[in-house]
Amino acid sequence: MTAPETGQDGAIDPRAFRTVLGQFCTGVTIITTTDDGAPVGFACQSFAALSLDPPLVLFCPTKQSRSWAAIERSGRFCVNVLAEEQQETCARFGSREPDKFAGIDWTPSPLGSPILTGSLAHIDCTVENVHDGGDHWVVFGRVSSLSEVRDEKERPLLFYRGQYTGIEPDKTTPAPWRDDLEAFLTSVTEDTWL
Repeated sequence: MTAPETGQDGAIDPRAFRTVLGQFCTGVTIITTTDDGAPVGFACQSFAALSLDPPLVLFCPTKQSRSWAAIERSGRFCVNVLAEEQQETCARFGSREPDKFAGIDWTPSPLGSPILTGSLAHIDCTVENVHDGGDHWVVFGRVSSLSEVRDEKERPLLFYRGQYTGIEPDKTTPAPWRDDLEAFLTSVTEDTWL
């Protein structure tokens, strides 16, 4: 294993930082809201479940994000979990395209945020609170409603080492230790490091 690349002042090299963090495979979401009646959204990898009780999630927009500014004004957002075949949708929402919703089918969530047609799942939320996270904000959202799971054979869009990837078709069944994983992700004990 090699030592992390640092500059002369001991700071972590940003390129090395991105490369190392690129080893962590993430799902891809589109975070949406409406602002002054218009749909707004952006592609987001930094999404995670936070709490079961109360039901909270989090995402981390850049501080310069115009989409985040719209979400902050509206006080609500919808997390759209992308399916493997939604690469073009992800690329569109990750671009500087001024009208990201052109040609994109969507319906309003119960709170009024866009639910993208074809998404694996959606999570409708209100902004609970916001924390400073360096050049990003850490946004906690209280879950208001959830979609049902569509087809369990559908696969998520994943991002790994700077490119899209997916799950092998014959690997969509949960591992035999799923019950252990479920307990690990939901239990809270003194030794929980999560």
